[in-house]
Amino acid sequence: MDVFVYGTLRDPALRQAVAGDAGHVTPAILRGHAVRPVADDVIPMIVSQSDAVATGLLWRDLTPDQMDRLALYEGAHDYALITVTVALPDGTDAEALMWQPPATLMAAPGEWSFEVWQVRCGTVCVAAATEIFAQETRPSPANLRWQYPVMLKRAWARHLAAMDRRPADLRHAAGPGDVSVANRAAPLGRFFRLQGFDVTHSRFDGGRQGPLPREVMVGVDAVMVMPYDPVRDRVVLVEQIRMGVLERGDPNPWMLEPVAGMIDAFETPTDSALRETREEAGLDVTLRHVTSHYPSPGNATDYFHCFVGFCDLPDLQRYTGGLDSEHEDLALHVLTLDQALGHVASGEIAVGPGITLLYWLALNRDALRLEFAGAAP
Repeated sequence: MDVFVYGTLRDPALRQAVAGDAGHVTPAILRGHAVRPVADDVIPMIVSQSDAVATGLLWRDLTPDQMDRLALYEGAHDYALITVTVALPDGTDAEALMWQPPATLMAAPGEWSFEVWQVRCGTVCVAAATEIFAQETRPSPANLRWQYPVMLKRAWARHLAAMDRRPADLRHAAGPGDVSVANRAAPLGRFFRLQGFDVTHSRFDGGRQGPLPREVMVGVDAVMVMPYDPVRDRVVLVEQIRMGVLERGDPNPWMLEPVAGMIDAFETPTDSALRETREEAGLDVTLRHVTSHYPSPGNATDYFHCFVGFCDLPDLQRYTGGLDSEHEDLALHVLTLDQALGHVASGEIAVGPGITLLYWLALNRDALRLEFAGAAP
């Protein structure tokens, strides 16, 4: 079967990840159509436009299995197959299949740029597509529809990790060959992932150790924000039920913590922190970065970017927040910093990043209140 691709599948690495083989392609155009960006997304959509020409590739001779893989990848976004006639460089026409976007999808103004997408998003999208087909059992399009965004977030977390440049003044400075990973198992889990592998690494005595069987929980990068009113010396704590606490067997799984949320793919930690604080607490804040760290590096990839968010806090002692679309059921408590520190001392606040941010505020409170003294009403 032959398929006309006009968007991200023009990238050979993505075709390899999705279909298992980048295949044989020929330049092609589809007259009377334009490739536009999808509103609020990085992917394109094709639209009818009489005076336009959509540039793409004719992907030839796909096997039934490759078509099944493509049907899963495209079907998860509700794209449907239609038949089109494309023009080839030699002046001939060819009939091909094409995935057309659903009528409910909205296009943004302007032309979509394959080259911009390839530089900004290509590697991350390839990594997410690779995860789809690394599973022992392929998901249904309906399941992939809700799994794919978190796959992108995991791929984006790996991208952010690759850009980290932490000092190694005290610790060992890793070099080529210090660590090798082999025998990656198929990842397990529907939302988060359990990844098994064998690791071999250098030892402090100069020797080598391994291969050792290991497993880690593969999560995503997240932000934590402690809203703080330096004039009134108040903070906001978010209360919600937490599944990790429930599964551990704690009789009370409702936790007090900062604003928290996962970083979306292609989003900076700062933008994520501002978005999450508006969504969860209804607050616009001025951020100050406190720390970025691994909360549990022995068994999880989780990485938290922690901020204090300066703002004017309401006189309310308690209000509700969160997004219904994300099934969030949040109670927000406004209390003084001293009251919050008292709940740390009693053990009622038991979430590590929240304790870290409250202690940072206690350490810096006098300087912060002096800095913001001019903002007093």
